[in-house]
Amino acid sequence: MYSKIEQFDEKTTTELAAHYKAIIELLGENPQREGLLKTPARVAKAMQFLMQGYDADPVAILKSALFKEDYKQIVLVKDIEIYSMCEHHMLPFYGKAHVAYIPNGWITGLSKIPRVVDAFARRLQVQERMTVQIRDCIQNTLNPLGVAVVIEAAHMCMQIRGVQKQNSVTTTSAFTGVFLKDIRTREEFMRLIGVSLT
Repeated sequence: MYSKIEQFDEKTTTELAAHYKAIIELLGENPQREGLLKTPARVAKAMQFLMQGYDADPVAILKSALFKEDYKQIVLVKDIEIYSMCEHHMLPFYGKAHVAYIPNGWITGLSKIPRVVDAFARRLQVQERMTVQIRDCIQNTLNPLGVAVVIEAAHMCMQIRGVQKQNSVTTTSAFTGVFLKDIRTREEFMRLIGVSLT
């Protein structure tokens, strides 16, 4: 992901800005108006920032901090903030992800879990796919006894257009291993994140 000093490809920024300038004109605005003069370049940079997940390798993120550890209980990172872009309308959806796994000889650095979430979130996405991508990445890379992922998000494509339901939240879940096979393990995870199964 980008450092505090944002780095953007100049050629990409210029090309994107030209398209955004055309969009502004097609919408009936004047891109030469003072308030809009720098808007195409600003939007171009904003979109590159929001889409930086395409440049991230989530498997490499997990492998960058692997440690051998004989721990076989739930490791949970919850309330991970997510900001993503709906691929259908290119409007944001945002919320939180809860990710857990039960190690099978190996653990990863705790900060790597939110980084993996960001790697998949900072793309054009649908929440359902993202939930499964996070689960499968952790399962295939760490080979744990099980993985659990729950995402709760509000979608601006539902809030400010279409049905215009401002308070609706979409919840998705994906499980592997013991979280899938053992109801008690799954219930413990859901209790830890504050979600009831009943």
